[in-house]
Amino acid sequence: MKLASALKSASAKASDAVSSAPDGRFSRWEEHRAQRRRELIKAARRAIDALGPGASMEDIAAAADTSKSVYYRYFGDKTGLQRAVAEVVISQMQQKVLEAARAATTPREGLCSMVLAYLQMARTSPNVYAFVTRVGIAESTTNDDGGQDTLAHFLAAVTEMVSRPMRAYLLSPDRPSGPDDAAPEYWPAAAIGMVRAAGEHWLSTADGPDKPTEGQMARHITGWLFDGVSSYEAFVPLDTANPPVVPASTPASSLDTRPPAKDTP
Repeated sequence: MKLASALKSASAKASDAVSSAPDGRFSRWEEHRAQRRRELIKAARRAIDALGPGASMEDIAAAADTSKSVYYRYFGDKTGLQRAVAEVVISQMQQKVLEAARAATTPREGLCSMVLAYLQMARTSPNVYAFVTRVGIAESTTNDDGGQDTLAHFLAAVTEMVSRPMRAYLLSPDRPSGPDDAAPEYWPAAAIGMVRAAGEHWLSTADGPDKPTEGQMARHITGWLFDGVSSYEAFVPLDTANPPVVPASTPASSLDTRPPAKDTP
């Protein structure tokens, strides 16, 4: 009886030891799955680059020499694939943007280099860029706002990667941060909004002699972010022969273009 009890106890301990030991087969399977996922993403990027951002899951799977069910198994649906591709694009872009920021010698050069890296990424693979920033991806089995979530995540990630060097370059750490000076909090997001809007408009413009190059566009956007558009006033001729007509009933106070004085306690 004692022997049977001892054998049973020893067997239980051995079983516990085996179950608590690292499962090499599980680790190898996880690595295999991760590697396969990377291969599927790479194949999807090639297919989207060739077929366009509207490529179907069936088209993407065929280009990857596999079945659509394999992509569904790894990514759930097309929105899941969109997010996976976006993560890779963000990672590669982040490396280029941060390298550009580190190599810059002045704040203006740093910003221009980062804008140029963004434009080059979009110009090099316009179909992939359009795919990862596209809202309303079809063939989605998740929530209807999945595409919007992906775009929001993409923009948030880009804003974050740019905000860190921008704070270091443009915004002094001793600069006050309050209601009257929201630059440290909102400037990076505003900058990304301009870069994206101007960059996508530039990307969709047909090539021609009047279209700026990547470098020229980067310098334009940098100038707008640093200086605004006040420098363009010198190029707008004042029509002195036909001044604007002001109604006689207009109060003189409304013609004062000076900014109003701040309220004082």
